[in-house]
Amino acid sequence: MTAPVFHQLRVIEVTPLTDDAVCVSFDVPEHLREAFSYAAGQHVTVKADLDGVDVRRSYSICSNANGGKLRIGIKRLPGGAFSQWATTELAAGTVLDVMPPVGEFTVSPRPVRYGAVAAGSGITPIISLVSTTLEAEPGCRWTVIFGNRGADSVMFLDELEGLKDRYPHRLQIVHVLSREQASVPLFSGRIDGPKLDELLDRVVGPDLPEEWFLCGPYEMVMSAREVLTARGIDPGLIHDELFFAGPLDPATLPPEPEDEAGTVSLHLTLDGRSTSTRMRPESSILDAALRVRRELPYSCKGGMCASCKARVLEGEVRMDKNWALVASELADGFVLTCQSHPLTESVTVDYDA
Repeated sequence: MTAPVFHQLRVIEVTPLTDDAVCVSFDVPEHLREAFSYAAGQHVTVKADLDGVDVRRSYSICSNANGGKLRIGIKRLPGGAFSQWATTELAAGTVLDVMPPVGEFTVSPRPVRYGAVAAGSGITPIISLVSTTLEAEPGCRWTVIFGNRGADSVMFLDELEGLKDRYPHRLQIVHVLSREQASVPLFSGRIDGPKLDELLDRVVGPDLPEEWFLCGPYEMVMSAREVLTARGIDPGLIHDELFFAGPLDPATLPPEPEDEAGTVSLHLTLDGRSTSTRMRPESSILDAALRVRRELPYSCKGGMCASCKARVLEGEVRMDKNWALVASELADGFVLTCQSHPLTESVTVDYDA
């Protein structure tokens, strides 16, 4: 696997979008243009030193991929060290370490009808997909169902309205507000399964989009996928993007092995306390560890954010994906435990390293 490489990019603009969200634009020098070319829907990992702590986060690109400058959307999250700093202190002229764009939440423009369900900052990759495909493929259309708390929390509202004005017959945007009472009750509340079913019946119509993109909270994305699959949408044409895996559901964790046959001994250290368990090699080290230590750090579970980074002290592991660790960290024995599977009969990892 080729180790990801960070490059220094200068911030040229930080534009407020809402009270708790900003759009950050970067200056990409000529010698890095090829490295930072991107497809609509991709994301970058950004790194900063905050009070001596190496903090990394993945953010979706919100720009039109047809030559648009590199921009990302950042929304402040409760307890989010990077997002708190970025939405209150980050300013033009700051130099950040940025990894080249990656991600498979993309589309090859076709003359079809696309659909999207997004909530909050989940609109960030969607607006890139919509603006890029509408410009590149005159025969395509989009329906975007977009959930927010209130009208004042809608990210990229002006850009969305601008796209609607530019493509009035090819773009349908349906706003749903969870904390504001709309004149039509259908457009109030959270986008859950029953709400989406009703929106599809009463607003979108029987001729459903054939390819869908989902981005937002875990529960919304999973319920939307269930609704669309039940309506006959090809599961292969339903794409989802989750940077944050949502609240931990213990039912989703691999069960403790009933016997030791074919299992691996896992030892882990977190906050100075060591714990041991047994696991099956097909499970990720993170999921197996979460069964016995629910406080373990993780965020995306997609190999992008480095929240679950740990050092392998004993044994060997295999990583499926790595978009967050650099060559020096790999050489020092660090792995992303959400993507790691044991290759030896015993593995010891240290989350405190």
